[in-house]
Amino acid sequence: MADLLWDDQVASLLDPTDGGCLPDVFVEDTTEADWQAVLDLIEERGWAFEYAEGDAVLPLPRAQAVLSRPADAECPSLKAWPDPEVCAIFRFLGGEQIDFDVDLRELQGQARLDVLCGLLSAIGRRLGKSVPLFPEGGGPQPLLGFDIAADRVRVMWTPPEE
Repeated sequence: MADLLWDDQVASLLDPTDGGCLPDVFVEDTTEADWQAVLDLIEERGWAFEYAEGDAVLPLPRAQAVLSRPADAECPSLKAWPDPEVCAIFRFLGGEQIDFDVDLRELQGQARLDVLCGLLSAIGRRLGKSVPLFPEGGGPQPLLGFDIAADRVRVMWTPPEE
């Protein structure tokens, strides 16, 4: 059974025409070991990926090598495809937080929502942490995400009280 159903609420939360199409996913309080666990997960699952430093596409390094780059070095990125039609773009901004984007235009409909739920769940379970998805640019409240206490992806957004 799916964690979430592509109903009116979820469809409206993932509407690419409503406030940006690249929501942010943040896993807080992470370490180099957590980053390595995500890199290992990508390889173990056999997801297609592309690691780049600037314009140079390189083999996937160890987390320690990426996170120990000089502060003035260009920020590396890792594109990972848990499904040929769904891409997550990881940015190595620091060891204390894992952050990545997904493109809402790729997440329309139940099948693609299931891929997103699978991605968030896989990362959350591997790290033992919640994996919230926020509107593009962040925000005070996540839209949805993997809830470690519930062991599933759930809607986290609540409409403001009037």
